[in-house]
Amino acid sequence: MKKQSLLNTAIVLLVLFNGMQLYGIFSGYSPSVSTAAKRENDTSHVPLQINILNGCGVSGVGNTMTKYCRQMGYDVVEMGNYKKFDVEHSLVIDRSGKTPESQQLASLLGIEKKNVVQQFNNDQMVSASVVIGKDFKSLTPWK
Repeated sequence: MKKQSLLNTAIVLLVLFNGMQLYGIFSGYSPSVSTAAKRENDTSHVPLQINILNGCGVSGVGNTMTKYCRQMGYDVVEMGNYKKFDVEHSLVIDRSGKTPESQQLASLLGIEKKNVVQQFNNDQMVSASVVIGKDFKSLTPWK
């Protein structure tokens, strides 16, 4: 008798569970294909992926800039050294053609608009690079 009662309870629970699943499937909102496609192509909510490059040779500036950029919502995927350490003025290199976003990043960091340059590179997996120059103390993260 006890086994029968347990079996009946399990069957009732299974039926209820399946009923809830079916209700969720048939009553749920199903967006149209065009809405789903728009959502897939909309990258405005995706943070800009950037890398931080030390172009001044001062130890620790990359860490400070990385922390600040992450606090501001940027996805810093790499930190390293620039090809040389004699960069006078910090710059943002637009690597993907997202010039407005790169200019916004420069403005946020205190880098002049004239120091936003385009340099497409298929080897780079980032949208922009921030090169920290010898003027780093005048940038926003150090104020």
